[in-house]
Amino acid sequence: MSSTTSSERKSLNMAEAILGPSIARGQNHDIALICGDETVTYCQLWHRVNKAGNAFLELGIQQGERVVMMVRDCPEFVYVYLGLLKIGAVPIAVNLRLSAADLAYTFNDSDAKAFVVDDMFLATYHEISEEVKSRPVEIMVDIEHADYHFLPKIMAPASKELAAVELKPEDPAMWMYSSGTTGKPKGVVHSQKTILDAEHLMGDIMGVGPGDRIFGSSKLFFAYSMGHCFLAPIKLGATIILYPDWPDADAVANIVKRFEPTILFSVPTFYRNLLRDKAAEKPAFKNVRYYFSAGEKLPRSLFDQWMEATGRPVLEGIGATETVFLFLANRPDKLNPGTCGTPTPGTEVKIIGQDGELVTEPNKSGVLWVRMACVASGYWNLKKKTREVFRDGWYCTNDMFTFDEDGWYEYQGRADDMLKISGQWVSPTEIEDHVLKNKKVTQAAVVGVANEDGLVRLALFMVAPEVGDAKAAFEKELTDSLIENLAVYKCPRRMIFLDEMPLTATGKLQRFELRKMAEEQQLAAVS
Repeated sequence: MSSTTSSERKSLNMAEAILGPSIARGQNHDIALICGDETVTYCQLWHRVNKAGNAFLELGIQQGERVVMMVRDCPEFVYVYLGLLKIGAVPIAVNLRLSAADLAYTFNDSDAKAFVVDDMFLATYHEISEEVKSRPVEIMVDIEHADYHFLPKIMAPASKELAAVELKPEDPAMWMYSSGTTGKPKGVVHSQKTILDAEHLMGDIMGVGPGDRIFGSSKLFFAYSMGHCFLAPIKLGATIILYPDWPDADAVANIVKRFEPTILFSVPTFYRNLLRDKAAEKPAFKNVRYYFSAGEKLPRSLFDQWMEATGRPVLEGIGATETVFLFLANRPDKLNPGTCGTPTPGTEVKIIGQDGELVTEPNKSGVLWVRMACVASGYWNLKKKTREVFRDGWYCTNDMFTFDEDGWYEYQGRADDMLKISGQWVSPTEIEDHVLKNKKVTQAAVVGVANEDGLVRLALFMVAPEVGDAKAAFEKELTDSLIENLAVYKCPRRMIFLDEMPLTATGKLQRFELRKMAEEQQLAAVS
């Protein structure tokens, strides 16, 4: 399966590129969406996307204008998103757990002209409505309100025929706001050509197509799910399984049993929870063809436990909001647990060392840069940051990597997480991987904290419920193991036990929260 490059195209509309192939294949009566008891065929999806697009045109939404979406994962999310793309407007699906302050920032930063929202998020919007500089057109999705347009009402009379706006491959298509765990969210601007990378991994390598059912435990506002559980599957003619609420292990177990997904996308935290709750041992999990993991490093111990429980490997990969699609991934026929795999088809990668030079030797760490069609155009209103991160089609991931003699890429942590201890660079990931070999530890994270002399020293946070009251003995056991297998300077000076790790809404570890905890404990100890 091959795709035309952006340089060969004069015009491109992302919605047309996503839905057009399935209609052209004659999949009109195939199921495109499943959400609980509701199913939507490709023909119905085509018509409802067109009706949504026409409804937004009637409301005055024009090409290039931004529309913020705070909508749960449901068929209406898909109608609105693709409908906006088809008329050349720019959808921005935001984190459903966004704080009021960040929501206000998103509206003002993007200058959004419309807001599509579920009833359950109205309270957050009402908190900041007076802070929004330009009041948007407001559309309710699920419950009718007197002061808002109601999506079913405005779609009902709209025509089910709609010609896609012709756009250039470099024209804006969709924005995604980065998670903003350490500052204000960044508006990541994706162009129409982002969709050209949709089928490389899932189609060319995974063989996804009609008859496949795709489910992701992460919500669609997360780039990982947006790309692999929505955009790519629809383009390839598969069925996507939608779950409106925040899933727990029981919900995922029920979905796997009832809807029988052939591919499941999740994150390490969720795989760990499914193992903890014994859900992974249920027969239905053995019938899933492929499991994928991204979002954070998948510990080798977790890979082994999942393999033992299901008989299926978890294929680890890595992507970013700035690429939507994975740029490194393991494959069913090319798998190396503990690594992020090899470059996905159509992806160029390079590692730049701390000296600014290209790394050509195996096992030497540096920052990974990637180049692919889906790399974002840049950050909205952040010209300096855009120049630093996006250069000649390349994107600086800020992820530290090494590659070995066989071309496998291994994640070393974020560049800003690397720590200099006793004059030597230390990767927190290396220490965490070793700690997680101990079966009593379910989660581990290492951060650097300055001591009273101003020297950075390592602090290990871990979740280890089986240790109980025997913490002192367990700390000695871990310390001895670390010194024996790594090095003295890689041994954390402090070990802190937690009931759970601080995570973002997308399941990523919040290391800055751990640093804050360690600093507070240190202050308390010396005061």
